[in-house]
Amino acid sequence: MVTKHVDVLIVGAGLSGIGAAAHLRRECPKKTFAIIERRQNMGGTWDLFRYPGIRSDSDMFTLGYNFKPWKNDKSIADGDSILKYIKETADEYRLNEHIYYGRKVVAGNWSSASASWTLTAENEQTGETETFSANYLIGCTGYYNYEAGYTPDFPGINNYQGEVVHPQKWTDDIDYANKNVVIIGSGATAVTLLPAMAETAAHVTMLQRSPTYVATVPEKDEISIRLRRYLPEKVVYHLARARNVALQRTIYELSKKRPKTMRRLLLGAARRQLGDDFDMRHFKPRYNPWDERLCAVPNGDLFKVLRKGKGSVVTDHIDTFTRDGILLKSGKELKADMVITATGLDVKIAGNMQPTVDGKKVQVNQCLTYKGAMLSGVPNFSMVFGYTNSSWTLKADLVAEFTCRLINYMDKRGIPYCVPEAGPDDASDGPFLDLQSGYIQRAAHQLPRQGRRGPWKVVQNYFRDIPMLRFGRLDDGILKFAEPRTKPLTQIPLDRAFTAIGRGIDRWLTGHH
Repeated sequence: MVTKHVDVLIVGAGLSGIGAAAHLRRECPKKTFAIIERRQNMGGTWDLFRYPGIRSDSDMFTLGYNFKPWKNDKSIADGDSILKYIKETADEYRLNEHIYYGRKVVAGNWSSASASWTLTAENEQTGETETFSANYLIGCTGYYNYEAGYTPDFPGINNYQGEVVHPQKWTDDIDYANKNVVIIGSGATAVTLLPAMAETAAHVTMLQRSPTYVATVPEKDEISIRLRRYLPEKVVYHLARARNVALQRTIYELSKKRPKTMRRLLLGAARRQLGDDFDMRHFKPRYNPWDERLCAVPNGDLFKVLRKGKGSVVTDHIDTFTRDGILLKSGKELKADMVITATGLDVKIAGNMQPTVDGKKVQVNQCLTYKGAMLSGVPNFSMVFGYTNSSWTLKADLVAEFTCRLINYMDKRGIPYCVPEAGPDDASDGPFLDLQSGYIQRAAHQLPRQGRRGPWKVVQNYFRDIPMLRFGRLDDGILKFAEPRTKPLTQIPLDRAFTAIGRGIDRWLTGHH
């Protein structure tokens, strides 16, 4: 028995899912929809992560939705402010009544006969199985496992007598005041934790196997703050958005085309903030800029803490955990009352849902990505996967717009479904994401593939995606449409309509009927 049937079903009520629902409200106002969310709250990442200092790692003018201006003075925002922004969006577009919380989607089957998806979900409060059906499915589950992060098998960890915490499992009752803390990791989470904890802890050490590029960004956008005095909020927002997108893209392109120049600039900026006596070995990665994601720190807070001596960085490998801390390969032991394993995410695609098409299992890692928005061979399904070299939401917005445009296109023509079909020569061995980050490499076998050309390539470029997703032809010969099942909606020009009506009246009055 179907618990709920809607036109469009969204899985996930995080930043992407709430955004997709808002786009539906704006662009497909007559469509019914529902959102299935595994957790008991909306917000996704921004509700789940509670560790000290949690914040965006890119500016909110580009991480925010294209239809809702970010009005806070801080463009690098804390987690609570981002969560508030998501909830405001849900309120403005009356989305709350459409969200089904606490539902774990375990299976999803597409039926070509009924032109619909049927999702089986477990209500984790009641233990009951519920069924949702829809004509179109949008996956907004993010890219990682919400239940647990990634933690390596550290030798001797069972001997350690202190507290071990993964940031994904942080709770408000964790006390680190006046404690010696070791953070294992060097990514965005680690560089956020160190300055946030340094004021309260006795000392915080970031233990890394290898360095990461770290760049200072302004916490506030002073230009936008001044422009707000003279221009409407939406104008200021879109000016800042355009400027920051261009800046992000320029830095990325320079990093790829002039890696030595960008490396020199990044390391030079770090040196100036750390001081001449700091051991720069801890901030000199072995790889080129943007081979892995660049870490941003607002107003150089990480560098300030290190310069004051409230925190430190150690570059070494772990030999074993001891009773009181960590013994390194160099022979040095780091004493620690608490160890935080900021060791990354456990990547999961589609929330671990096993999709089938007409009863046949879909092997996601064998699918090609169509315009970075759909999967080959999977009908009426969009997958939101944001940019890794820019703000996530830039791509999420484009995929949602594309999906709404596609739904309206099919609706107008009475088409029940469409499916991207790849040819035998379209496939390639190219990775879905061109990043060397550990969490991406560990998940390479799960991710879909990209093709050799055209819409099968994942370009990770907002300026190239805009014309393709927002304006590109839908009937491109690659996206295959089913035969219409209803008479297409036709639009008759008003002048022709009035002429026809007038003629009909004349015929009736003169008796020629």
